[in-house]
Amino acid sequence: MPVDVVTETVIARPRATVATYAADPDNATAWYANIKAVEWRTERPLTVGSRTAFVAQFLGRRLAYTYEVRELVPGERFVMSTAEGPFPMETTYTWEDAPGGGTRMTLRNQGEPAGFSRVMAPLMAGAMRRANRKDLRRLKAVLESTLVEGAV
Repeated sequence: MPVDVVTETVIARPRATVATYAADPDNATAWYANIKAVEWRTERPLTVGSRTAFVAQFLGRRLAYTYEVRELVPGERFVMSTAEGPFPMETTYTWEDAPGGGTRMTLRNQGEPAGFSRVMAPLMAGAMRRANRKDLRRLKAVLESTLVEGAV
């Protein structure tokens, strides 16, 4: 059973600011609750083909996987995927202008679980949806706070 989870939020910051911050792997631990560590596997800057290793905690399990950037259109679209582990997945971020000068960010995770993960797909989809909503709320809070305004 394929998993396809889409969440979105509106962030009261310009699209370039939101996209630059969200697409930077070095910021992932600041707004993704489940991501515990990030390590670049290729040289910076981020380009199509860049690889970044992540360590995450999800549903009580430690997950280690490497994402590869598949598509990067600055300020519009960012796609990365992994073929590792029991749940190969593609993650897509899109950004578009929202009324009032803000940014609508959409986060989409889709994949085809294998093995035991296939049986758990409905549970995983629900947990991913809850986690993504929480993560986007955190991203919104980080970017809208006055503490990071000058640093982003």
